[in-house]
Amino acid sequence: MSRAPQTRIGALASVALALGVLNLLLAHGNAWPTLWPAAEWRLALELAPAVGLIAAWGVLSGRVPRRLQVALAVLGTLWVVLHYIDVTVPAVLGRHINVYWDAPHLGAVVRMGGRDGLSAQVLLGLLGGMLGLALLYVLVCRCVALLARGAEHVAGRILMLTFAGATLALWLSHGLIGRPAAHTFAPTVTGMLAEQYRLLSTALSRTAGAERLGPGPAFTGTLAGLHGADVLIVFAEAYGAVTLDRPDIARALDSHRNKLADAITASGRQVVSARLVSPTFGGASWLAHASLLSGLDMRDPSDYQLLLTTERPTLVRHFAANGYRTVGWLPGIQLPWPEGAFYGFERYADAARIGYTSRPFGFWRIPDQASMALIHAQEFGGDFLGTGDASAAPSTGKAPTNAGDSGTTDSASPPRPRTTIPAGAARQPRLIVFPTVTTHAPFRALPPYRDDWTSLLGAEAFTADEVDAAEAEPTSWSNPLPAYLASMRYQFDWLTDYLARHAPANLVTIVIGDHQPIGSVSGPDQPWDVPVHVIASNPALLERFESAGFVAGLRPPSAPLGPTHALTPILIDAFGRTD
Repeated sequence: MSRAPQTRIGALASVALALGVLNLLLAHGNAWPTLWPAAEWRLALELAPAVGLIAAWGVLSGRVPRRLQVALAVLGTLWVVLHYIDVTVPAVLGRHINVYWDAPHLGAVVRMGGRDGLSAQVLLGLLGGMLGLALLYVLVCRCVALLARGAEHVAGRILMLTFAGATLALWLSHGLIGRPAAHTFAPTVTGMLAEQYRLLSTALSRTAGAERLGPGPAFTGTLAGLHGADVLIVFAEAYGAVTLDRPDIARALDSHRNKLADAITASGRQVVSARLVSPTFGGASWLAHASLLSGLDMRDPSDYQLLLTTERPTLVRHFAANGYRTVGWLPGIQLPWPEGAFYGFERYADAARIGYTSRPFGFWRIPDQASMALIHAQEFGGDFLGTGDASAAPSTGKAPTNAGDSGTTDSASPPRPRTTIPAGAARQPRLIVFPTVTTHAPFRALPPYRDDWTSLLGAEAFTADEVDAAEAEPTSWSNPLPAYLASMRYQFDWLTDYLARHAPANLVTIVIGDHQPIGSVSGPDQPWDVPVHVIASNPALLERFESAGFVAGLRPPSAPLGPTHALTPILIDAFGRTD
């Protein structure tokens, strides 16, 4: 059947409709905090050359061949998908995609989302994505066909050439007058691909050598300022400055933060705090770990890969050289992690080596309170005196709910901790590096809090019913804030109780956020700031941190001290001085 000839009005209408739909597809934004696209009234620069090509083909030959239409439809579909990724990833993670670095972790993300009760959800998501991709191709293909038919008519060709020429001229004018193009034009896929090429070529290059990393801090001197105290570095997962800066989040956590402050004071300790600028946002915690432990800027993931090929000194090796037993306590590592050898831990305890024997709890298997209990029992050589004293515990033994702030501040002060290390005992001091996992996205499943820490050491730390109930709680990637708040309350709770009742009396605890939570929690355009707290019973030690810009209490100043790696020389100096 032959096609009916198009009128001039029909050609103009079909071209205008196709241009509008294609521009909308290639210029959409993100409907934060969801994964859904949102219409944005900007121009898609990359649409102009494609439209110009179709119009030019129509001028030269009168008809656009079917094979060219199919090729343009396939390319257009791919471009729409890439544009969707480019605008959605920053909304969810708070940073742009890095294919070289993110692609190897895609499988872990799928496993995280598909574990246990979420497998059906992931399967439906994959099927929905495939159906959506097919429908997208059909839509793009139809739009290309409308343009091809319009190119057979003089009026259609004029409209297409006018659109292409005007778009390119407007873009050039922005460059000439220095006006930001982002207000008028959507980000281009070409620009994103060029950036991915740059990242890839940088990561694979070996010509730059280790000197590209720049000079690091001098890991020299002693740790005399610690006087043999144990040091616990807690990398608090997703503990960002948003917990202080966003009023709704701050209010939801205030009672738990205040209770931690009360426990610190009642235990004979003090706390000083500051802000740092994390090298990452929403994920890639290892970049923050590497920044602090190496004292180098790890904002570029390729620098992390390069760092692992060097023999740079680390904070861990500095402690080891000064007589400390160094332990990496890494419950989140569930697969072989050869890069862990770079840091120089004497003991490397991943999920399989920690000694957790109870039921796996969620994707990360080992709740943070259980990890801390195992650290205390195995490395500090302590039992849990006073575990039956529920008045010292921050909660009733049940997990916090998602419905607002369920915590309350007890009127009675928590008891002072009793050290479980015999006075005068000859024990090698410890450096423990402990990245937490329970506050990791998607912030589920949340374990119940245990007043009795001893119970966390055995095979029945959690019952099957408790695990099933927690994992049955719905997981939301579109609205994860309630679950994030619940997980942060849990983190405050176990840290409060440990410092109040069980921590060695001379323990120096450093709690540092690794990065802000994912963008769907933090909100758009958030800084990359994270809090850091130093908790100790030695006032002279804390004064050295105050002289470096820390302030007393759990609320740091609004201005950051600098990037995460700026803390490393501060630690070396404060731990090495005795004045």
